[in-house]
Amino acid sequence: MAAATATTEEHINIEDIGPCRKRITIALPAEAVTEQIGQSLDLVAAEATLPGFRAGRVPRKLVEKKFGAAVRNEAKSQLLSSAYSRAVEENKLRVIGEPERIDDDNETDIEAGQAITFTVEIDVAPDFELPAFSEIEVLKPTYEVTTEQVDEQLERACRNEGELEPHDKAEAGDYCIGDGKLMVKGEDEPVYDLKGAVIQIPDKADDGKGRILGVVIDDFEKQVGTPTAGDTITVKAKGPEHHEREKIRGADLTITFEVEQVQRILPATVDALVEKYGFADVEQLRQSVQEQLERRIQIEQASAMRSQAAEALLDQIDFDIPERLTENQAERRLERQRMEMEYRGEDAQTIEDAVADARSTSHEGAQRELKLFFMLAKAAEDMKVEVTEEEVGGRITQLAQDRNERPERLRAELIRTGRIQTLLQQIREHKTLDSIVAKALMKEVTTDEFKAAMESRADKK
Repeated sequence: MAAATATTEEHINIEDIGPCRKRITIALPAEAVTEQIGQSLDLVAAEATLPGFRAGRVPRKLVEKKFGAAVRNEAKSQLLSSAYSRAVEENKLRVIGEPERIDDDNETDIEAGQAITFTVEIDVAPDFELPAFSEIEVLKPTYEVTTEQVDEQLERACRNEGELEPHDKAEAGDYCIGDGKLMVKGEDEPVYDLKGAVIQIPDKADDGKGRILGVVIDDFEKQVGTPTAGDTITVKAKGPEHHEREKIRGADLTITFEVEQVQRILPATVDALVEKYGFADVEQLRQSVQEQLERRIQIEQASAMRSQAAEALLDQIDFDIPERLTENQAERRLERQRMEMEYRGEDAQTIEDAVADARSTSHEGAQRELKLFFMLAKAAEDMKVEVTEEEVGGRITQLAQDRNERPERLRAELIRTGRIQTLLQQIREHKTLDSIVAKALMKEVTTDEFKAAMESRADKK
């Protein structure tokens, strides 16, 4: 903050300083400073108490002498906040995040009779035009539940309901339970220090890749080997560029894991599942699995069409996103993906593996996701898409059924953890994409035709 050129009017100057970033310089006249200091002083004087004086009866000069610095700081805060709000409102700026002060906060406090200026930099939503939705082409795949899919789902259910059997030495596919600690090179304290953490020894299908404390390690199998209880594993890695923790991004990491237990899953039998869930026989269990998969297929079909609409938007619209915005959205992006997979009925381990993989997403991929966020926000605003309480309740009920929880308990958890806002955003984005799909050119195709078309599109990019 600094003294401003003498003027009797507030002056606002806005500059473009990069993609989606602006610098706002506001000059406030001396009269405004004097007036605000007077108002702040009046408020303090009305409640001030000093020995020998009743509350509100302390002479103004004594109040100013005793509380002058605090009064001026309060006045400065009020002046800057009000002026910034006016600048944003009058210029219809769509601000993202908090403003960044770039003037020197350590300069002399404001004084009555002296004009001031201050400068902030802000990120704003990008400006772009949406395409004609009627020109977007969307394929509608016709999925069918196969016997093989029912068998695979039953096999997965048997694993999920299986028992853990302790082993002395870990083999491919086994789980190690212990204490994990993640250190960043140059830091004295661990970023993560987790008790009861779990890692899985890669099996053949993993091609040596594994995950530890949310970080994907390409040569995980080589680094961890086949540990036994009591061993300490040390893993070296490079931090994902888009990790939600800024200090981890691109950093040299050392992860230590003290193995306390080695466990192997012994899958439950199908008969055990029949008995546990109260089915009459295996056929009734298979019918239940079939119905569950059919519901999931409906979700997958809708997701496939939404994904095509989203890709079409990304292919037809281009605008720049500053690096700072991409980095700041890392946590929101991962939480969004986690909730999307929960909506599609994926199991917890699959979700966490996918989130770990997403931390390693390329810079281009992270920017595309952020661009889509802005596109859908604009489309929702243009089409006046709103989310009702009934829709929120319905989505929570669906998620609760997939997790075998009571809906009211899940709702309370979502509110407590702050994830309810992510859920609201997810529903709004789904409704927006569904509205776009409804306006698009739609063609129904078989599963094989759909796969071939998607592969062809991928090859062209």
